[in-house]
Amino acid sequence: MRRLIAKRSARWEERAFVAEGTNLFDAAESVGLGVESVFIAAEGLSDVRVRDLRERAFEAGCRIFELAPGVMVKVSGTVTPQPVVSIMKMVDVGVDNLEGGKLVVVCADVRDPGNAGTIVRSASASGVDAVVFAGSSVDPYNPKTVRASAGALFFLPLVVEPDLLKVMTKLREMGYRRLGAVVAGGVDYLSVEWGVPTALVLGNEASGLPAEIDHEVDARIEIPMTGPTESLNVGVASAVICFEAFRQRRLSGDVEVASGKPSPELLTGDRWAT
Repeated sequence: MRRLIAKRSARWEERAFVAEGTNLFDAAESVGLGVESVFIAAEGLSDVRVRDLRERAFEAGCRIFELAPGVMVKVSGTVTPQPVVSIMKMVDVGVDNLEGGKLVVVCADVRDPGNAGTIVRSASASGVDAVVFAGSSVDPYNPKTVRASAGALFFLPLVVEPDLLKVMTKLREMGYRRLGAVVAGGVDYLSVEWGVPTALVLGNEASGLPAEIDHEVDARIEIPMTGPTESLNVGVASAVICFEAFRQRRLSGDVEVASGKPSPELLTGDRWAT
């Protein structure tokens, strides 16, 4: 477990990663993902959810290891570790699986684990078909990325491809319009028609889009801003753009909202007039 937490090479050598907490176990179980083993801290067995998880893991044939008090803190690498840590099989797919999608997000050298997890989480919530980690982007199975995704990585395809040019070429061949997100000098994202197959390309947090794909981007888009703020966090920017695409696709009937509608009286002006 310590090796999988600390080393990307170990994760990819074994095609396995670490997921912390009961919620991620539940998410993996809901999609039928194989969980290889579960580590349970002795301190967590007082929680009924942990005991229930232990029973379900046992019934599913997982290897279960109950750790002595204090061991999880030393192994997990976090100050306040979750009482449950699972080792799961990787879920990524190949570039060819992007065929036929409507909206794909491409991380081009996005290196911050928290940003990457936020991108996956908001992509899943806004109807994105897949997220691609290309170039020198962070490993989507980095424990911090997995935590930040809040289980969303189990609900949409992930592609991991170090060759960024290969990804961009494949997307063009599949009929995707490739839009690069920039801080300034692009088209207002609200003026974009999001109903056609599109790949939203997000660059590095500090340097933006890699120069190597300048000729592969069909157009550049930006989020107009007011005030002294120079730019948005790449995770926030991705969410803003993806939810605009989601809004347009909802209006056209291309995607549907999973949750129920709020009570109309909560939204009327009269309710808040006083």
